Amino acid sequence: MARRFLGLLMGVGAMIATPVMAATAKKGSFGRLPDGRDVASVTLSNGRGMSATLIAYGAAIQSVMLPDRSGKTADIAIGHRTIGEYVAKPQFFGSTVGRFANRLAKGRFTLDGRSYQTPINNGENALHGGTQGFDKVLWEVREVKSGPTASVTMRYVSPDGDQGYPGQMTVDATYSLDERNQLTIEYRATTTKPTIANITNHAYWNLAGEGAEAGAMGHVVTIPADTFLPTDVGAIPTGERRSVAGTVFDFRRPTAIGARVRDASDRQIEFGRGYDHNWIIGREVTPGLHLMARVADPVSGRAYELHSNQPGLQFYSGNFFDATSIGKNGRIHRMGDAIVMEPQLFPDTPNQKGFPSARLDPGQTYRNIMVYRFSTGG
Repeated sequence: MARRFLGLLMGVGAMIATPVMAATAKKGSFGRLPDGRDVASVTLSNGRGMSATLIAYGAAIQSVMLPDRSGKTADIAIGHRTIGEYVAKPQFFGSTVGRFANRLAKGRFTLDGRSYQTPINNGENALHGGTQGFDKVLWEVREVKSGPTASVTMRYVSPDGDQGYPGQMTVDATYSLDERNQLTIEYRATTTKPTIANITNHAYWNLAGEGAEAGAMGHVVTIPADTFLPTDVGAIPTGERRSVAGTVFDFRRPTAIGARVRDASDRQIEFGRGYDHNWIIGREVTPGLHLMARVADPVSGRAYELHSNQPGLQFYSGNFFDATSIGKNGRIHRMGDAIVMEPQLFPDTPNQKGFPSARLDPGQTYRNIMVYRFSTGG
């Protein structure tokens, strides 16, 4: 009996001596906007050497630090060093984009028989919500939490008529990081009038490290999609759902991006100067998560799986980096230096028959969940 009691005491002592791993959230300042408003920053960190810094301007990912297979840590997210650069040269680096992410043909849509016009900011079309979308506004930091999962929630209230969209829309963006190196982004939105919603995150990734000489074209990508959406020269879907079989858009097996990204024999590659298309993962938004893509850097061993509840994945291969932006490490960004994977509805959804609905009514809650499951050592 005494030995049993001593064993219990030793067990309790072991539990006390072994610390419970907890992720932390630390709030700070990223600087001030020209009008004097402070831009809050929040850094989420875990015990495995991973951290993510979020800023309130654009509710954006400013950096993500992740060790490689040898334990060397690098920043794998493209972003600016200062708030002044975000304001002076907006490029959607890690930003929340909306109200309607991606493109609307000629910036127009019709709802309940009424036509709406949004700003034209991409050729003759609207892109990522307009000239003053969610990426170019200051969000309010509502909640910061440490614990088994560290998180920050930011909010922006878009007024009725903002950028031509009907209804006052209240949007919450929650970023969370756990001890499994799982970075989750969740968007929720409500409206006071019938409107449209398609909100996503425009993170640019280079798993070799931001500014790495090799860029991201050596990354190996898997996308579990049998079809994709061909576009016209302005990146508006034609309405066709084309099989990926036998095309440069077939990523059902792991394939290096650079193997086919410059294949000018496909006019779709010519239109986008590379990949800038939507792969069809499902028919509708789903209650649960499904796999959208796997991305791996064979050199560093860094990789992620991306899961979401959305039906489409916009894969952009960084085709328009034009050597006019300087990275956080002082290196100039070149074409193909980073890639974007955006879970979302299909581009131009409100104007296309048979596409999943973008409609959001009062009393409903829009929800887009994105889970990045990072790993190293592969």
